[in-house]
Amino acid sequence: MSTLRFKALETVQHRKTINVTAPSAKVSDYFNMNVFNDDAMKTYLSKDAYLAVHNAIKKGSKIDRSIADQVASGMKSWALNKGASHYTHWFQPLTGATAEKHDAFFEPTEDGRSVEKFSGNALVQQEPDASSFPSGGLRNTFEARGYTAWDPSSPAFIMEGANGKTLCIPTIFVSYTGEALDYKAPLLKALHAVENAVINVCSTYFDKKVTKAFISLGIEQEYFLVDEALFNARPDLMLTGRTLLGLSPEKGQQLEDHYFGSIPPRVYDFMIEFEIESYKLGIPLKTRHNEVAPSQFECAPMFEEVNLAIDHNQLLMDLMEKIAQKHGFKVLLHEKPFAGVNGSGKHNNWSLITNTGVNLLSPGKTPETNLQFLTFFINAIKAVHDHADLMRASIASAGNDHRLGANEAPPAIMSIFIGTQLFNVLNDFSNNKKSKSSNAKSSIDINKIPEILLDNTDRNRTSPFAFTGNKFEFRAVGSAANSASAMIVLNSIMADQLNKFKVKVDALIKKGNKKEEAIISVLKEYVKDSKNILFEGNGYGDEWVKEAKKRGLSNIKTTPEALNAYISKNSKDLFEKNGIFTSRELDARYEIMQENYVKKIEIEAKLLAQLAISHVIPAALSYQQKLSENVASLKAIGINKKKYEAQFKFIEQISTHVNLISTSVEKMIHENEQAHHAQNTHKTALAFCHKVKPLFDVIRHHSDALEFIIEDDLWKLPKYRELLFVK
Repeated sequence: MSTLRFKALETVQHRKTINVTAPSAKVSDYFNMNVFNDDAMKTYLSKDAYLAVHNAIKKGSKIDRSIADQVASGMKSWALNKGASHYTHWFQPLTGATAEKHDAFFEPTEDGRSVEKFSGNALVQQEPDASSFPSGGLRNTFEARGYTAWDPSSPAFIMEGANGKTLCIPTIFVSYTGEALDYKAPLLKALHAVENAVINVCSTYFDKKVTKAFISLGIEQEYFLVDEALFNARPDLMLTGRTLLGLSPEKGQQLEDHYFGSIPPRVYDFMIEFEIESYKLGIPLKTRHNEVAPSQFECAPMFEEVNLAIDHNQLLMDLMEKIAQKHGFKVLLHEKPFAGVNGSGKHNNWSLITNTGVNLLSPGKTPETNLQFLTFFINAIKAVHDHADLMRASIASAGNDHRLGANEAPPAIMSIFIGTQLFNVLNDFSNNKKSKSSNAKSSIDINKIPEILLDNTDRNRTSPFAFTGNKFEFRAVGSAANSASAMIVLNSIMADQLNKFKVKVDALIKKGNKKEEAIISVLKEYVKDSKNILFEGNGYGDEWVKEAKKRGLSNIKTTPEALNAYISKNSKDLFEKNGIFTSRELDARYEIMQENYVKKIEIEAKLLAQLAISHVIPAALSYQQKLSENVASLKAIGINKKKYEAQFKFIEQISTHVNLISTSVEKMIHENEQAHHAQNTHKTALAFCHKVKPLFDVIRHHSDALEFIIEDDLWKLPKYRELLFVK
């Protein structure tokens, strides 16, 4: 029988190797070649224009419109010399994807000729309208215009296609009335807030030379690859990014033979080309390897400033999909595309760096630098403790709900792992005990400030927020997410916490306390206040769920409930006080995120119903018919009934599974319709979460049972063993 599944398998067998050629044997020869970076600006801009952009990047200075014309002229010349014919404002709306509207440099002139034009106005601001992007009620019909505005801190770049090149200018996206409609605008505000707070604390208490700070981020990206032909034969993968049905194969990841194993040849070729194109765009990819699950892989870049790191990650995901298609693959970025094997995350490694070159989350070599380390380390713990529910909300999505709490991902309970040594240090510190000495090399050993190891590199894969030596790793971020969501929250709460810390310390100093004593006093108070969120054990265990409940920690398992943290009074006060979001913007984002959850679950529900009715049940009935005909023929020639009891058993099992699938689909369709009668979007989301979604598992269970029984030739959907292992 020639079904799409078997045609797909045949296509895979005839895939040809794609030759990949790098511009040079050395990456350094072509790294950043398609980026309007510092070298390009020095070449194509006047001295005044270069200094204006440089100061905008380094100091946040505004660029005068007359200078913007000069910048635009230089950028246009560079882009045209690179072969670009169009330009676009590249932005990140609240869909999770990037967006662009291309305009040609070409403009006709009155004499019938043409000229390439690109003005300062076109560089600095555009009006793409983009009225169909989600706004949560921020954009009325009569004022639906949206504006994009240039972000000089993230360099322009050229995106290459097979038949053309486009100059891409990173921008923010705001409404006619000024509210943020994207991820970048509030991220830049959060980064500005935390930078000011870091400078304020550092320059006041530790080092007056600190006049600038930046937040460092390294994003590890996990993903799956499946052959494009097999992907196209699975409607669920095509429309939802995950398999709604599928019997787990006999071999999955239990042998752990894929992890860090030899990279399959086709995948290796894809990675080579993907890295080449990334390097051209200045994305500093450093690592590639097989991940734990079959067909799962990971890439990781060098650390960069947060805004640039997030732009690069968004660009990287887009690149992956384009390059994969050339190699006959599809990239799956869904957090849980396959049941029964590991899902994918996007681990965000976060730290604070000063202009003096100091990583504030790295223990130092003197009492003073270790007090500085403890200040930022403990304040980070306190910030996450006080806003744990908001941290959980920042990584909430329909896809991530499948991953959080599974065997490879952190639980939905927000906790912090800091390693045994630091855990003991903080415990002794808060209780006025001198830390016990260690055989490992230590930085200091005095009464007031505890001994801190220079190399504290414990790891805990089960922790959603773990300290890993000189940074915190937010492991709970989903693989398909825009990291800006998590980074807006993390940097906002850190800024707020540092501001509160300084107010407390200054008050103690004003009362006559010495600076160091005041700092230590407040830090000890914070350690005691935050101790419940510190957990060094197995976050996957049931005992942790019970222990977390005793400690008063939230275990918010689903997105509709998790998102409520965004509109709590505590969160609104936090964001408004620090100038990140207005109350109206938060309400709008909350509405958008709840609505997005509803749409994704509804798409899955409708597709699952269609797959069950048009794929699973027909295959089951066809096989049941074959069995029935077999029984009839055996009965006709007088074979003893006991000889074909197995056939009867299968016929009955098929009937049972088909009936339960059919009734569950009917119920799911009914619940889907009822959910839309809820009073508001949040209640609709709750209905989809608790009424519609549970029926997915029922339908899947019986479908997978049928897949186990039914003759292989009759099953039209590519199976897990093919999706995961056929390359």
